[in-house]
Amino acid sequence: MKIKLFYSLLFIFFLLANCQYDDVVKTHGLSYLEKREKLITVNKTNKNDAIKFLGQPATKGMTDNNLWIYIERTRTKGKFLKLGSNQLIRNNVLVLNFNKYGVLGKKTFFDINDMKKIDFEKSVTINDTKQENFIHAFLSSIRQKMEQKRK
Repeated sequence: MKIKLFYSLLFIFFLLANCQYDDVVKTHGLSYLEKREKLITVNKTNKNDAIKFLGQPATKGMTDNNLWIYIERTRTKGKFLKLGSNQLIRNNVLVLNFNKYGVLGKKTFFDINDMKKIDFEKSVTINDTKQENFIHAFLSSIRQKMEQKRK
């Protein structure tokens, strides 16, 4: 009986000893963006240098291919009191504007504190198309049910 207890306690000890004490950190995008953006200088760096130091951009401009955006987002699980909800550690965005010759003309770096200062528009655009499609689909399904009952 004592041997079973000893082995079970030994098993539990090794199981708990191998538990991870460090927080689980999930990074999306480019790691260490804050340090890497210092390698890029305005009016000296071109697109090839940017790719060499930072890699391909996460996003390019919709209408302008000379606008490159790099993203770094790091989250971790919260402490016990926060009920394990995700906490945002880093939220960095680097925006690079190249001129028509491919040389960096402007660079803008946003960190998590800058993101809190951005004001977003409060108004909401109502999409009438979705409402009309829903009403049309609803009425046509009722019409189909009525026609099936006639037959």
